[in-house]
Amino acid sequence: MSNTFFSLLPPIVAIIMVILTRKVMLSLGVGIVAAAFLLAEFKIGETLLIILEAIKGIFIDNGALNTWNVYIIFFLLILGMITAFISISGGSRAFGEWAMKRVRTRTGAQLVGVVLGIIIFIDDYFNALAVGQISRPITDGQKVSRAKLAYLIDSTSAPVCVVSPISSWGAYIIAIIGSIFATHQITEYTAFSAFIQMIPMNLYVWATFAIVFLVMFRNINLGQMKLHEERAITAGQLYDPEKTIPGELKEDLPVSTNGTVGDLVWPIIALIVGTVGAMLWTGANAVEGKAALLAIFENTDVAASLLYGGLIGLSVTMLLYIRQVTVKKGISGSTFSIGVVEGIKSMLPAVYILLFAWLIIDLVGQLETGKYLAGIVENSQMNTAFLPVILYVIAGIMAFATGTSWGSFGILLPIAGEIAVSTDVTLLLPAMAAVLAGAVFGDHCSPISDTTILSSTGAGSNHMDHVLTQLPYAIISAVIAACGYLFIGFTGSTLVALVVVAILLGVFYFLFGNQNKEVLK
Repeated sequence: MSNTFFSLLPPIVAIIMVILTRKVMLSLGVGIVAAAFLLAEFKIGETLLIILEAIKGIFIDNGALNTWNVYIIFFLLILGMITAFISISGGSRAFGEWAMKRVRTRTGAQLVGVVLGIIIFIDDYFNALAVGQISRPITDGQKVSRAKLAYLIDSTSAPVCVVSPISSWGAYIIAIIGSIFATHQITEYTAFSAFIQMIPMNLYVWATFAIVFLVMFRNINLGQMKLHEERAITAGQLYDPEKTIPGELKEDLPVSTNGTVGDLVWPIIALIVGTVGAMLWTGANAVEGKAALLAIFENTDVAASLLYGGLIGLSVTMLLYIRQVTVKKGISGSTFSIGVVEGIKSMLPAVYILLFAWLIIDLVGQLETGKYLAGIVENSQMNTAFLPVILYVIAGIMAFATGTSWGSFGILLPIAGEIAVSTDVTLLLPAMAAVLAGAVFGDHCSPISDTTILSSTGAGSNHMDHVLTQLPYAIISAVIAACGYLFIGFTGSTLVALVVVAILLGVFYFLFGNQNKEVLK
């Protein structure tokens, strides 16, 4: 069944299932069973053995603990606990109170949300909820519509996380890339160095960021966003009173009333510094003699570094929490177990999806699905230069229909890797970057996306108002990025693609950048 038409069935089944049911784990699970069933040549007993062997491979590699996978799972759980204890310690609330005293313009109020969205990159859920909690009182005071705030939040959550190696997204993507490289015995670069090289290739992210700043500083309001902004400025109505608006964001966790700005800032700084320091340390130990910085990062143990950095960030978070309990008396010590349990629970869905993605990567690799698709591409004489933009569009459609970029990553990244390896290996990184960018675009404007829903809730905006007001900006960013991927495919140059994106952004500014000057302040 390997390298035949039948090898297409598991990913096709998974894709159709995820579109119809919008349940990623169920869909990946069906794909896993289908792949194992084909590998076993329709023998039920053999199918179960193949699945069990694949599960074992996640945790045990050549008779030893698979530290890469295990460390990344622990890192995700640690991130969940950091997020929970930052909230309990009152860091988000304190920062909001601090900022309200210092922000006095509409642009400044929006800038707070954007900057926080970029800084709080460890997880998209935490990003959307924390930025919403902090920014809403500030933007309300400056008559910024809730729809505009929801757009700013949504445009700086997943787009930031997908290019940050020190995040739940980064860990997930690097883990998948590592599995792809292991399957195809790619040794030219490590999973981490490949991720770093793919950052500038994520053209949708850079187009989205640029448009966010243009919208913020030049007050560019397209479509229904103009109606929401005019109503907020002239009538003081921050949302349509005739539509259902989510209530205040529910506080599932107890929050200290004595929290400080440092309770939010120091854990994030510790996480970043700890992880980068661990990467330098593990990379230097892996390189003999004096090594350049790039060589150190290429040889770093990413999974171990993420774990060490996470533990350092968690340690600082816990010290600040203990300070709140014992010194400031802002919270009871009985909240410790709540923080641990709720933090871990918040990351379990990500862990489950990651485990299923690892399984389907292994089994689809054994079926040689990518090689079969590559053969079709070769026989059709299609120009492989179109591969990045085609994968970009497919990923966007899948993520939009399913409301999840992670599921699209798990299904499409291994397929993109196999096609590129079998046809034109120089397109390997651009092809995978195109999948990441397309999936983020689809997730960004999908009405059933978790981050879209959380952004609406965090901003206190009617959900469909947020979806419809954000859609024009997302589509424009997507079209600009698609043009860039055409140039990457035909020239092989990321720099040329970025120049094309910059030129098209200039056209966007020329067309829309001079409207509504009177409300820039």
